[in-house]
Amino acid sequence: MSQAPAKSELWGHPKGLYVLFTAEMWERFSYYGMRALLVLTLVAATEAANPGFGMSDADALSLYGIYTGLVYFTPLIGGWLADNYLGQRRSILLGGILMAVAQFTLFAATPHSIELFYVGLGILIAGNGLFKPNISTIVGDLYQQGDARRDSAFSIFYMGINLGAFIAPLVTSTLGESADYGWRWGYFAAGVGMTLAVITQGLFFQRFLGDIGKIPGAKRDRDAAGGVKKPLSKVEHDRLRVILFLFVFVTVFWLAFEQAGGLMNIYADRFTDRMIGDTEVPAGYFQSLNPLFILLFAPVFSFLWMWLHKKDKSPDAPIKVFVGLVLTSIGFVFLILGLFEIQVTGKANMMWLVLAYMFHTLGELCISPVGLSLMTKLAPLRLASLVMGIWFLMPAIASYLAGMVGAFSEEADKYEFSINLANAIGLEAQYSGLLVVFGGVAVGLLVFAVILWLISGMLVNWMHGAERAAPATVAEGVDQELDAVAEHEGLGTKAEKQ
Repeated sequence: MSQAPAKSELWGHPKGLYVLFTAEMWERFSYYGMRALLVLTLVAATEAANPGFGMSDADALSLYGIYTGLVYFTPLIGGWLADNYLGQRRSILLGGILMAVAQFTLFAATPHSIELFYVGLGILIAGNGLFKPNISTIVGDLYQQGDARRDSAFSIFYMGINLGAFIAPLVTSTLGESADYGWRWGYFAAGVGMTLAVITQGLFFQRFLGDIGKIPGAKRDRDAAGGVKKPLSKVEHDRLRVILFLFVFVTVFWLAFEQAGGLMNIYADRFTDRMIGDTEVPAGYFQSLNPLFILLFAPVFSFLWMWLHKKDKSPDAPIKVFVGLVLTSIGFVFLILGLFEIQVTGKANMMWLVLAYMFHTLGELCISPVGLSLMTKLAPLRLASLVMGIWFLMPAIASYLAGMVGAFSEEADKYEFSINLANAIGLEAQYSGLLVVFGGVAVGLLVFAVILWLISGMLVNWMHGAERAAPATVAEGVDQELDAVAEHEGLGTKAEKQ
């Protein structure tokens, strides 16, 4: 006998949302905690007081790009497995266990065995592939199609992601960057966080989520169609086209954004004045700026989208993505301005990095939670987790390219074009690498933003009203209410409407 999710709500949302919030918070604590340490561990000298693996900047950034690329690629596979065989809930549990094992493997490997370290990264990649797309899919399944609360729910869920991401570097960098403890204890702390995510699933998922996510989406879709596998409709085909078009623009955003864990991490470590009085701020602490700003601004954006919707003035998703690309571009301008101060004083004021992270965050809030919600609206039920995997494929490709772009900064000062560009604006050749990367990314974001603006009307037409959160007619409103009752009582699902 199937079990419906808990009926009770908290602050206008199902309590199951906050359970998912907690599980995702600890999983992101684990991921961002180790991300703050990864590049720094790889480049730390083997004979240092806090020894690492002694890699060059270029090799470490390339490995970072490959790792983050695979972290975001494997959700495509994990989403397919969940849709067709495992179901979301089983996938999340298995993925969580694998990631906990992986973090403790990194702890055991550092700084003695790079081979074992690679094994830990591999297990982490596999676990993330099972966990990441499926927990996001369940958030969408808590709400009926057209429920105005869905965008707000994803903003709340996004706050859980970033609460974990904010706390993580403060813990893992405090331990990992200290010679008294060492890098390995930062990875241990990340493992503890992932273990707490698994415990949350075991204690609360069944109670507050019922059977949501237990049955693979493909099976639910076949059952709703009387056991017949229906072809995709024209509306579904058009909506998939929107996903493919947005794929390009969101990938460009993530290419820029993922400089945070790579080149911007090195920028913080080597080129930023991190002294406050007699105390030096660990470089990894700057990784907490992005989630801190999200915690501050996500409620504002959530309220803004809801308020604009009530006024019938909410911008369509492509326009929100356009604004996000422009804001992210502005963030890189601040890093370029910091280069002029580095040339004069040897270090940049922390203000430039703080401003860059703030504008990157504002851009992210216009793109990531909005896009995450949009994927659940556009995806056919039978492809729900697979489409969510495609969403995470965007940063997969972007992360790999971001590693290559970041690594180029170490070689750029050998090219005449880079040197001439730096000299033209008054910078010495040694800063041309950072200038070319930060400047090139900023210009690229603006170019793609303009292209998106020009084709946004076509994309909105192809969406066929998927963003509409309120019924257009009384009859449609009654239909939505009947759907809600049917699903709540286990008599049917929104699959019958697709």
